[in-house]
Amino acid sequence: MDNQNLSAFINVAETNSFSEAAFLLDVTQSTISKRIALLESKIGKRLFDRIARQVTLTEAGTELLPRARLIIKEYESALQAINDLSGKTSGVLRLAISHHLGLHRLPPLLKIYAQQHTDVSLDIEFMDSEKAYEQVLNGHSEIAIITLALEHHPNIVSQKVWNDPLHFICAQDHPLASLTSPKLADIANFPVILPGLNTYTGRIVQKLFQSENIPLKSTMSTNYLETISTMVEVGLGWSVLPETLAKELHVMPFKHAAMHRELGYICHTKRTLSNAAKAFIQLLDDEAARR
Repeated sequence: MDNQNLSAFINVAETNSFSEAAFLLDVTQSTISKRIALLESKIGKRLFDRIARQVTLTEAGTELLPRARLIIKEYESALQAINDLSGKTSGVLRLAISHHLGLHRLPPLLKIYAQQHTDVSLDIEFMDSEKAYEQVLNGHSEIAIITLALEHHPNIVSQKVWNDPLHFICAQDHPLASLTSPKLADIANFPVILPGLNTYTGRIVQKLFQSENIPLKSTMSTNYLETISTMVEVGLGWSVLPETLAKELHVMPFKHAAMHRELGYICHTKRTLSNAAKAFIQLLDDEAARR
């Protein structure tokens, strides 16, 4: 099967739109239609139903989609492997980066990498750490730089780069700011703003309170730590945040409830990394060694 036709099929399936797929692939919509028609002719089955301007996969399309993704991934891996035989560091490096790390940890390293490896095109997606983890697990990204998962997966290798202490914080004029020796039971009586339980950070906090059998009064939740910092600053609740977001807030002096999370990178154990990926990992390892 022609990989261009498969790419067109994958993009239409993921966007549910011929026009969106055309935009992503930088071709005309008629080109996308022709490629899908050629693929359907080759297979002998319709891949999409088009009803009232809605595009949905048929049963045949649903069966083809994961296999098409695998074919494209193997094709790209083959091209990258052949390119790497020359010893050059070039090609496309697909990275999945958590929002927080993209803002507060990685910009200097990305600048250095771009300056040192001008033949590499960085394809970066910013997302929650949990989604980035899945991107690597499913083969969509070579490397993810994230808050490291609490559990081990046999197909994932992870490496810590930064230790990230977490602090109990509140607004400077919040009632909790006056406590000289706060306890978990004290702060649990006030509204708290935390990342969702589906996040690694949220689970770290919940685990601490559950170990003391203390329920939390959570009034709102968001996975964006920068948003939490702003909500805490205006007095809507207390939270737990890393040092990078606690500068304008009151840090409550907890001595016996220390928490931290590990930040670093992950890659798939069964994926042969490109020279571009190896160079980026070396940069991260050097950063870890400096710390």
